[in-house]
Amino acid sequence: MDRRRVLGILGLGLVAPYTLTFHRVLNAAADPALPARSSANREVFSLSVASGDPSPSGVVLWTRIDPAFHRPAEPLRFQVAEDRGFRRMVMEGAVEGSRIGPADDYTVKVDLDGQLGSNGLYYYRFLYGDALSPTGRCRTAPGAGMTPDKIKLALVTCQDYTNGYYTALGKLAARDDVDFVVHVGDFIYETAGDPRFQSLPFADRTIVLPSNGIVALDLADYRHLHRTYRSDPDLQRCMENHTFIAVWDDHETANDCYWDAARDTLGAPDHPYTIDPAYGNDAALLRSLAMDARKAWLEFIPARVTVNLAATHPHDFYRIHRRFELGTLVDLFMLDGRSYRSPHACGEGDVLQRYVPVGCRDYTAADQTMLGADQRDWLISSTLASSARWRVWGNQTLMAELSVGRTDRRIPLNLDAWDGFQAERRMLAEAMRDGGRPNLVVLSGDFHSHIVAHLKVDYRQANNQDPSNTIGFEFMTTSVTSAGGLDAINAALKRDPRNPKLDVPIGNQLLGALNPHIRFADLGSHGYSVMTFTDAYAEWTAYVVDKNKPDGFVRERVFRRLRAFAESTELREMPPLDGLDRLQRLA
Repeated sequence: MDRRRVLGILGLGLVAPYTLTFHRVLNAAADPALPARSSANREVFSLSVASGDPSPSGVVLWTRIDPAFHRPAEPLRFQVAEDRGFRRMVMEGAVEGSRIGPADDYTVKVDLDGQLGSNGLYYYRFLYGDALSPTGRCRTAPGAGMTPDKIKLALVTCQDYTNGYYTALGKLAARDDVDFVVHVGDFIYETAGDPRFQSLPFADRTIVLPSNGIVALDLADYRHLHRTYRSDPDLQRCMENHTFIAVWDDHETANDCYWDAARDTLGAPDHPYTIDPAYGNDAALLRSLAMDARKAWLEFIPARVTVNLAATHPHDFYRIHRRFELGTLVDLFMLDGRSYRSPHACGEGDVLQRYVPVGCRDYTAADQTMLGADQRDWLISSTLASSARWRVWGNQTLMAELSVGRTDRRIPLNLDAWDGFQAERRMLAEAMRDGGRPNLVVLSGDFHSHIVAHLKVDYRQANNQDPSNTIGFEFMTTSVTSAGGLDAINAALKRDPRNPKLDVPIGNQLLGALNPHIRFADLGSHGYSVMTFTDAYAEWTAYVVDKNKPDGFVRERVFRRLRAFAESTELREMPPLDGLDRLQRLA
């Protein structure tokens, strides 16, 4: 079965054309075409394997050949089976050696869409000469019309390599009860020792960029960051064992980035290309930076996106907002809140501009957009047309309001989040309310906190609990490692983050009192969360881990469980659990 020409027509860019040498018909015997290997060669496959973007009939497989072992004429073979021992083989194929090389940093993506069964668990591996990759585990999506009893999505975000260890990802890797991992951005950080964000307390997590700077300046720097992050054993195990659905946020490119439409280029308020006089705030240089960041993301993330390799403009290269229909239970829309957003409404400085903009209300302007018109129209029309039980938005920044001050003169804390785009936020909320689309869940990251909130049409309405003013629920997961509120306090007090003296949940009472739609907030923890969707409810379970220890005893605990009920605005905190064992028994 030769798919070269088909994939060429689809224009899938870095997805490699391949030839199937064996494809099992249902109930047919496996073809033992390749000899068994007993162990993986992690030198050749130094960044292991990964899978992403499930469809009802496939996934995208990913790996990278270490350049030290690359041979231009050597094909890369792959196998897929129903069991970890590869005794029930489903298919095998090969990617020509000419498709592997420095042009894509020796990465390979194989799209198996159309080749596998729906709602299936499979195992896969790559073979390169005599070298065998680690075995990966992947899952396909439920088919159209299929209604699973439950869908479990793990939610992760903000994994600054220099700020701790990937304990959360290691814990998540060991779980068998998660269907897919949703990553809502900041897979890498473009900075490697920027003193504004990174105190570098972990000597073994230091990164030295090829440019010798502290911020990524070009494609070589972005590739180095992706390779460094993907070398982490906990991240490798997590991506080996789970199929990822990922989008980016700002740090895959530059802190608090946006699109400067007036100059038709990337806006990067803190990047050297903007603030260093040596670079002159050059529009072409910033546009090239955006292309480099996108190219590296495309190479290292197992995503199914349509690519125009001839494009010279970042917006023409490819788009990452996309939809995943998980049977009739969940319709997942992954958003891109960075590529098309307006500049910050009150200026590009820090305090009094991007953050706590006292004396400025331009964030209410009708032309402020987070998504851009095309993506916004796609999101509204697709969500309203969805017949799934739960409509879910994978979203980067906090959508609910977070503000301080009097009711008639509230001041938002962060204009880089949806508070900086209030007219568009209200447009989305009114469309959901008027379209009668209940059961909306927004999954968010970026703020390095666990937060649960009701989403409102009008956050100024006096009766904050009015059901007709509520259009859904937001569940934000905290960071895997990136510095949060507790880290900032410890840094201000000059306390060692590896042994914090202040270790209590903070923010719940304060944020809830100032923002009554926020039902839970914790600014002091690191970890991940899991969303369980059933016909009757959507349940969010937050896990807290200790990110400061590379080995030995690591702390993980079930932190909070909140349940949103279908066809209502009820949000109820559920009883605490002892740990993962009890959670799995209840599931």
